[in-house]
Amino acid sequence: MGTFKIEGGHQLKGSIQPQGAKNEALQILCAVLLTPNLVTINNIPDIVDVNKLISLLGKLGVKIEKLAHGSYTFQADNLDLDYLESDEFKVDGRGLRGSIMIVGPLLARFGKGYIPKPGGDKIGRRRLDTHFEGLINLGAKFRYSKEEQFYGVEADRLKGAYMLLEEASVTGTANIVMAAVLAEGKTTIYNAACEPYLQQLCKMLNRMGAKISGVGSNMLIIDGVETLAGTDHTMLPDMIEIGSWIGLAAMTKSELTITNVSWDDLGLIPNVFRKLGITVERQGDNIHIPAHTDGYEIQSFIDGSILTISDAPWPGFTPDLLSIILVVATQANGSVLIHQKMFESRLFFVDKLIDMGAKIILCDPHRATVIGHDFKSTLKATTMTSPDIRAGVSLLIAALSAKGTSTIQNIEQIDRGYERIDERLRAIGARIERVD
Repeated sequence: MGTFKIEGGHQLKGSIQPQGAKNEALQILCAVLLTPNLVTINNIPDIVDVNKLISLLGKLGVKIEKLAHGSYTFQADNLDLDYLESDEFKVDGRGLRGSIMIVGPLLARFGKGYIPKPGGDKIGRRRLDTHFEGLINLGAKFRYSKEEQFYGVEADRLKGAYMLLEEASVTGTANIVMAAVLAEGKTTIYNAACEPYLQQLCKMLNRMGAKISGVGSNMLIIDGVETLAGTDHTMLPDMIEIGSWIGLAAMTKSELTITNVSWDDLGLIPNVFRKLGITVERQGDNIHIPAHTDGYEIQSFIDGSILTISDAPWPGFTPDLLSIILVVATQANGSVLIHQKMFESRLFFVDKLIDMGAKIILCDPHRATVIGHDFKSTLKATTMTSPDIRAGVSLLIAALSAKGTSTIQNIEQIDRGYERIDERLRAIGARIERVD
């Protein structure tokens, strides 16, 4: 189990470029299964979860060639569908939650799609009902082995349908869209997710010959086509990493520039950090964070009541950044209520922050009140374990601001979502060492 040793309390300086978006990559990589033609994808993040999916595609028979760092070609013209029912696949698929999104493309193109119950972060229940209910609406037959925890869907030919999703699931919407583009007739998906990464998927599919309208809204209308062609695609920068670096700059009182952020795809992220009193300046397509040497002050609502920051489906604030917001609030001037609506276990890492001296009241599994120190009392170094990707980076930011040397164990969780994070942080002055 790998470990980071972090000497905190030092200001950072310089610029940092965000990696390609992890959550987009998992969708886009699954979409290569929809065509036998060559697909070129650029700005792929070199992270554990994405590399696991690329490996799984290779075992399925996809021809993969690495062109350069972050750039690959994929060709799914001769797949080994027997792999889907092998013991090896039951292990490989279980190790990555994003593997669920191979089901829609395989079902649409080959008439069958299988997946073991996927794992992933321990951040609460994440149901697969939206995925399979959508595929059943398109005419698939569903089966499930409780003993093996193995799901399967099969159909001779999918047929378009109208569906109102119970939840605006991003991966669920992506799976249904990828199945519907090759279905017969028209499919309407209402209460569809509309995150920028889902928009990217739809734009890519349209370049391949799909007919998807309503992209960016919560109603997608898809006219099925017979086949799809190849294409080139470049992924957006990772908005979660961008938010992480904003929080890092504030907590360490550092002047940082985050480059090539695709401002128009950041939604509420800059404004939510501004509500914590953080100066977020736009410089072209870069974000500049000046050194907050005098700290930062949390705003109140206009009636004077305590600020609440909560997550919601896009265009609401992403749940993946609430843990960063919570950590940043520990050194703000003022108080804030963090309301994590979508996952019931994602706030349980706050006990580690409390051990570091943060003033946090965990109200229940979904809500925490943070009383900021205003930098009058720094966080104290400690030894901790990363429970998941986002909490792990939040603890890393806390450690970089803390007085003394901290240790973070189980950093494999962080590596699942952040590319060479220790190297990139050292380049802007962080004192962080990886110990195997």
